[in-house]
Amino acid sequence: MRLIVILILVFFVAAGVVVGALNADLVGYDFAFARVRLPKGAALLAALVLGWLLGGLTAWLGVSLRQRRLQRQRRKEAGKKTVGA
Repeated sequence: MRLIVILILVFFVAAGVVVGALNADLVGYDFAFARVRLPKGAALLAALVLGWLLGGLTAWLGVSLRQRRLQRQRRKEAGKKTVGA
């Protein structure tokens, strides 16, 4: 299983290198506070990494908030059981 994951990772890294090499033209971005000129491949990679990080953060916050809510409910239920007993 680990070998398959490594092979898939190597494939996507190689594909990324090829896409980056084939898209070496500079593209300008204006962020209102700064202007940046990057190769297309680097801009694509930056967008991919930023999306991955924001998606991971969103998923982590969703799970974290749900776990906190469940813990609060369990504490309330545990407190009611000790008071009512």
